[in-house]
Amino acid sequence: MTRTLDLHGVRHNDVERLVENFILLNEPPLIIITGNSQRMSEIVINKLMVNDINFDRWGSGKIKIL
Repeated sequence: MTRTLDLHGVRHNDVERLVENFILLNEPPLIIITGNSQRMSEIVINKLMVNDINFDRWGSGKIKIL
């Protein structure tokens, strides 16, 4: 079962903490739904890169952690 973090309705200020907890407390594969917000995607991708996490972008609104 793939765990999913849906960031719809989450404030940008809260995203880094939520993403970090999600990736550190769960085993891949994981999916993060960012929606159409470019800023939300940038925050998530930056957090994944800082933590050296491999990921793929699925369209404009989903990121899969490998």
